[in-house]
Amino acid sequence: MRVYLPATTTVLQRLLAEGRLEGPQTVFTVTPQLRDFYELSEDSEELEYAALLAAARASLRLIDVDPGAARRRVVLAADVPDASVTPMEDEGADAGAARTTADVRLADVASAHLDVAEAEEDVRAAVAVVLEADLGSEDAQFVVDQAEGHELAWYASQEIGPVLDLL
Repeated sequence: MRVYLPATTTVLQRLLAEGRLEGPQTVFTVTPQLRDFYELSEDSEELEYAALLAAARASLRLIDVDPGAARRRVVLAADVPDASVTPMEDEGADAGAARTTADVRLADVASAHLDVAEAEEDVRAAVAVVLEADLGSEDAQFVVDQAEGHELAWYASQEIGPVLDLL
């Protein structure tokens, strides 16, 4: 199953150093809740993009607690065993949120998605207010929307090391 793992540049460094990220992990994927939320049952490409965007929002929350990470959202697209994934059905959980018990190995990563340098200022501002946005602040949501307006750049898994070297 394809999952989207929110991360930071620190997490990417650990993935490269250790070759895996130990489970369990919170991920985003095409769940029944995501299908219901978007009222789509057929267009899996749009639903996967929605899961990727939800993971990018979660990356903002991770950056908030990782002061050493670059101020760039990071999402890993990885393939894990279907049986390892359980959708989160908690009230208030993001549509598409799930848990995987599987380790995410570097070999499982299909691609990495990162903000480019031009997004850093907007991401820095969004990180400072993302929790307020989660709680309903319209002003904070506007700041987060600015960061989310930047498209994430796509990198093949073998490009992760060189991308980190450029940061």
